[in-house]
Formats: sequence, C-alpha cells, structure tokens
Amino acid sequence: MLRSMKELHGFTIGATDGDIGTVTDGYFDDLSFTVRYVVVDTGGWLAARKVLLSPIAFRAMDWEHKRITAALTKAQVEKSPNIDTDKPVSRQHETAYYGYYGYPPYWAGDYLWGAYPYPYLGAGPALSAAELARERRWEWAAKERADPHLRSAHAVTGYYIQATDGDIGHVEDFLVDDHAWAIRYMLVDTTNWWAGKKVLVAPAWIQRVDWGASKVLVTVTRAQIQTSPEYNPAREVDRAYETQLHDHYGVPRYWRE
Repeated sequence: MLRSMKELHGFTIGATDGDIGTVTDGYFDDLSFTVRYVVVDTGGWLAARKVLLSPIAFRAMDWEHKRITAALTKAQVEKSPNIDTDKPVSRQHETAYYGYYGYPPYWAGDYLWGAYPYPYLGAGPALSAAELARERRWEWAAKERADPHLRSAHAVTGYYIQATDGDIGHVEDFLVDDHAWAIRYMLVDTTNWWAGKKVLVAPAWIQRVDWGASKVLVTVTRAQIQTSPEYNPAREVDRAYETQLHDHYGVPRYWRE
C-alpha cells in the first residue's frame, strides 16, 4: 500500500524496552528514491538528540494508532553513531551506521535493499530463489556515483517541478510503498497553474534534480500534466489508478503483472 510521508510524522517508535521517540522526517537516497531511514526525535530522553532508524529494524506498523515497533533496545539506539540530521548524510556515515547495527548494506547487492527487494533481516519468510528471480534488479554497481547522498523528505518538500516546457508546481508530499519503502510518486500541487489540481509524478520520470536551485526537472510536458488523472487524497491509490496514470504518460509500469 502507498502511504504519505507526511502521515509518518509524529509516529511513536517503540523499542523492545520502551519508547524511543517520534518520527519527524525521512531520508531517501538520491539514486533510487527509497526511504532508508526515519529521523526520530528522542526528546528529553537523549537530551533532544535526533537519531536515524532504518526500516530494517521495523517489525510492526500500526497506522491507526501511529506507532512503529522496532527490534532494537534503547541502549542500542543511545550508543548508535552520531549523525548530523541537519546535513546530507553521506555513504561514509551510512557505512558506520550499518557496521554498528550489523546490517548488510543495501548498496552491496542486486536489489533495492541489497540481497532483497525490501528491508529484511531474518524477520518473516524470505523470498525463495525463484521468487527473487521474478523481482526487478536494481544493479547498484551500474548506477553508483562517486558519493551518493541521502536527502531529507522535509527539505525536498516545496521543490519546484519543471516539465520539459515550463514549471508546473511544487512537491507537496511523497507516496511511499510501505513494503519496499520506495518512493513511488511525488505529490505535486499545481495551484499556481491549474487551480487546486494535485497530480502524481514518479521519480522514474525525473530527468535530473538541481539540488542547489531546489528544482526537479521531469521528462513530461505541461499538457500531459494538465490532462493527467487527478489525485484524490481521500482515495487509496490502487493498481487501477496507477495503470491509468502510467498509460496516460505512455511509460513502463514499475510493477510486474
């Protein structure tokens, strides 16, 4: 199911021996647009320190009561590497983080999360070799850059979206697959161009991101955006709507039939 990143804000993170804090942000990698960590404000417990938690640690998501149960202790979180959440997180920081928790790095495998297409660390049934063969490969080695970074979802919210022939709006939110933690769409508010219309644009349609200018350049036209299926936040984004959306733009679907 697709979930709003803004909806995650305020979720309580519970460790095996007590609550850790509340979610204030999410970090996604700027290659695959997958949420790699949530930022947790520990409040007075750790002197207002903020920590990063990977979805690998999550064991239960209670969307109704806004709570995530993590397979960690408070002591583990307290001793985790310090990371300045006010700055982009580099691969060097991630290497230290993954080494501390003993997680297999997601950038050292053939799938979105390394050896698997979703965050997995021995919790629940793993995919068989036949099932893995049917999953899409990410092929990190072919996509890796010199120093990829993680980006704050909160900071990127508000970025302008530019079509091939002009601006169309700004990023209002992100819709995330709650199984793979991949960002499937950016929610774009086009109010300044077409009153009140909200549309979805997939990261796969991004030509490039100008991080300095806070602008996302996409490979679709303004006319395509204007006539695209409108997004209704009151309705679940189901496969029928996604099919209609991809067919409208004439782009490949990210899922396998």
